[in-house]
Amino acid sequence: MSDEVKKITVICERLGASPEQAATMARQLLKRADQLAAERGITRETALAQLLQILVEGRQGNVPPGFSPPGSKQ
Repeated sequence: MSDEVKKITVICERLGASPEQAATMARQLLKRADQLAAERGITRETALAQLLQILVEGRQGNVPPGFSPPGSKQ
């Protein structure tokens, strides 16, 4: 496991994920950050920061702008 994956795993664990779930989430977040960086022409770091912000807000029960809760009409 890379140092980067380990750091993101710790963040996910602190947000309440089990160690196994946290490791999976970390790998998925990093993969998606790479995808977003390529799609949007932004840095990988910017993409990862955006994803982590969405993760934290979602964990707090907040719906980030541009997202709507299931069943809502938007």
